[in-house]
Amino acid sequence: MRYAYALTTALLLGGTAATLVTNPLGAQVAQNDPQALASAPRAGAPLSFADLAAKLQPAVVNISTTQRVQVATNPFEGTPFGNLFGGLQGGRPVTRQATSLGSGFIVSPDGYIVTNNHVISPDRRGNGTVEAITVIMPDRKEYKARLIGRDPQSDLAVLKIEAANLPFVRFGDSTRTRVGDWVMAIGNPFGLGGTVTAGIVSALHRNTGSGGAYDRYIQTDASINQGNSGGPMFDLAGNVIGINTAIFSPTGGNVGIGFAIPAEQAKPIVDTLMKGGSVERGYLGVEIQQLDDDSAGALGLNKNEGELIARTVPGEAADKAGIRQGDVIVKVNGRTVNPDQTLSFIVANLPVGTRVPIELIRDGKRMTLTATVGKRPPEDQLAGFARGEDDEGFGDDSAPGDSEQATRGALGIAVMPLTPVIARQLGLDPAMQGVVVSSVDPSSEAAAKGLRRGDVISAVNSVTRVAVRTPADLDNAISAARRAGRNSVLLLVTRGNQSTYVGVPIKQ
Repeated sequence: MRYAYALTTALLLGGTAATLVTNPLGAQVAQNDPQALASAPRAGAPLSFADLAAKLQPAVVNISTTQRVQVATNPFEGTPFGNLFGGLQGGRPVTRQATSLGSGFIVSPDGYIVTNNHVISPDRRGNGTVEAITVIMPDRKEYKARLIGRDPQSDLAVLKIEAANLPFVRFGDSTRTRVGDWVMAIGNPFGLGGTVTAGIVSALHRNTGSGGAYDRYIQTDASINQGNSGGPMFDLAGNVIGINTAIFSPTGGNVGIGFAIPAEQAKPIVDTLMKGGSVERGYLGVEIQQLDDDSAGALGLNKNEGELIARTVPGEAADKAGIRQGDVIVKVNGRTVNPDQTLSFIVANLPVGTRVPIELIRDGKRMTLTATVGKRPPEDQLAGFARGEDDEGFGDDSAPGDSEQATRGALGIAVMPLTPVIARQLGLDPAMQGVVVSSVDPSSEAAAKGLRRGDVISAVNSVTRVAVRTPADLDNAISAARRAGRNSVLLLVTRGNQSTYVGVPIKQ
């Protein structure tokens, strides 16, 4: 995934002259008001986008930020040779000026502008400071902008310029958008200035795999490139149905796969930010894993049915409701959890304090619990736990027993009991129980799944969830899975201070 904006040292300006559209009485109306779009092409078969573009372009702006960015002068910094070559300035970083380029659109005649948060944020490497934000109108007139509000999680921001009687556009209803509909994008690719592209909606509710409550986009083949970020995606009625945000590209350029934040998600957040408020989101307090084929097979579920709870946060909503590690949540408040409606998306959009039924599967049985939705903490408090590194401080000099040999043959791993001494060497609680992986067959599926020496297995889901304390426990669970016709087992693996579930096929 690449954000569709650019960081450069120069800004190229361009665009068309702005034209203010008013009704016969002189009262200002939106650029995409039906009266102003009487000549728009009929939906489904546009002969030309020219009239639509002429009406909408005046409300789309270019955005640039002036930043101070620290640049390393030692080309070997961060390598074993870093201390051997001082580079310029004695190897110390130097501060230089840079400019980020993006797009935005005016949503009120008094100068409120919507864009992406990453367009007006410091350099993503974390070593920059934004000094000024400039808005460039299509007629090249420039305004200094104030940041009214930002929401990093949804990647939205609202700016304000001091002006009046500006051309503006309104949000439409993206829930009525269908795959195959024509769309038009206007933005500032590569700093060239106002640029119009067109295409169709390629997919809806697209999950890109980046995770989070807002990983749910409109996908389009309309050409979107660096600098298009924050610009609007219009339907043929001239309504803003999306905010162009990212592209999928192996080259950095357009390959026909672009993503826009749907208006249905963006508008409530923009309304809140314009009022000076902050966005509150629902929170259960769980770490989630998607079910791949092996994990779903181990639990006897369909691949796209529900999401697996890898961990619950003590004292938060899920923990208080009795949700446990290893549960699979399949419904929340009557809404099915699937790739189009992820658990994060459903919960984040629930009002804080709401009591909701949660349907889950535990040990093959369906049950319903009730949870009171909490408030999502700031993002810096939700940073993932670092995974530990391999530890070579333990050995396995003894000959493997029957159970360990059976596990080696079934999963491609050898395990041994976890002792307090080994636990300390791995940086774990000495009281922790389980078995530790002593070796992994590099040609096995377990190796392909990322299992490695030093991982600790403390539980396994085969037919039911069972605790693993000895190699025999793991062997028995594998045997039970085979008798039940399962082709894989789901292992609870701890590495460092993070636990995760890993589905591993059973060798037949």
